[in-house]
Amino acid sequence: MELEEYVAGILRDIHERGIEAVREYSMKFDGYGGPFRVTEEEFEEAERLVPEKDRKIIERAIKRIWDYHERQKPRDELFVKNGSLYGLIYRPIGRIGIYVPGGKPLPSTLMMVAVPARIAGVKEIAVTTPPKDGKVNPYVLYVAKLLGIEEVYKLGGVQAIGAMAYGVGMKKVDKIFGPGNRFVNEAKRQVFGVVGIDSLAGPSEIAVIADETADKEYVLADLLSQLEHGKDSKAWLLTTSEELANYCSRDGVDVILCESLAECAKKANEIAPEHLEIITENPLDLVDLIENAGAIYLGPYTPVPSADYFLGVNHVLPTGGAAKFSGVLTVMDFLKPITLAMVSREEFLRERELGLRLAEIEGMELHRRSMEVRK
Repeated sequence: MELEEYVAGILRDIHERGIEAVREYSMKFDGYGGPFRVTEEEFEEAERLVPEKDRKIIERAIKRIWDYHERQKPRDELFVKNGSLYGLIYRPIGRIGIYVPGGKPLPSTLMMVAVPARIAGVKEIAVTTPPKDGKVNPYVLYVAKLLGIEEVYKLGGVQAIGAMAYGVGMKKVDKIFGPGNRFVNEAKRQVFGVVGIDSLAGPSEIAVIADETADKEYVLADLLSQLEHGKDSKAWLLTTSEELANYCSRDGVDVILCESLAECAKKANEIAPEHLEIITENPLDLVDLIENAGAIYLGPYTPVPSADYFLGVNHVLPTGGAAKFSGVLTVMDFLKPITLAMVSREEFLRERELGLRLAEIEGMELHRRSMEVRK
């Protein structure tokens, strides 16, 4: 059975049978049948399980992420022209769902999504994550508590996406965020329209542009770091150094030897990688040449893992070439711009001939009447 059909069957079953279907799939895939919502006692237990030193590490990382993203929040934009008021106002999404993958615990994913959501003013956040032995990772719960998130559910996979999208076992969300495996991604794709989604995140990617001045160990370590995510992850080295090319020729690393750094930049734009490191003598010189990348990290001390964890920049990025048409997660992803206008009588009567004629051209008689009736 193909992935699309398989996932569609699960989502349809959840939509029709509700919580019983969710419980059955949870038992089948995660060995857990509920209750799904994490209790206050479990939050308290998680806090005790996280060492004091780690709590402070998490708090410092969250502060750095908060400080970076706080600058992104837009102000309402209003202006007066010809006695009329125009502009854009911004309102937060009312309720979001965040999917935190299972396997290795990923508290950083929750930080990267929930912090800009809170800055945007999102009031209701529900988190789903696959349980292990009936429990949610204590670090994930500690992050949730720090960010004022009280709704965490022991749910993973397609059933978690279905529950959030259809409001099964919880209040329905308006938009779903967070990465997942191919089943989760396909489920997000299929529920789009019922709810909003952030993106369809694929396997992790890194491309490194490096010249002969780059430290070979740094470059190789960075390339291998992203391959750690899994066998589908991708790594490219774009270099003008034959020595570096030979040194980094390892399984999983696609090495491209170029005649110039400009050619390296051109290749990077064709790839449109999730992460792009530029480790050259003058990395800033290449920035203007880069058009397609989820994130650009410059110099020898900005490796991708530092951005994943503590720089403060967001690590939710487009993959699979999607950087050609989309970008990094920002506060704006949690806001809705709403157009606003209050037109004066004078301007309306002076300019309405534009609307009257356009309505005639389009054959919209009632549109014309709406404007024509005003005096």
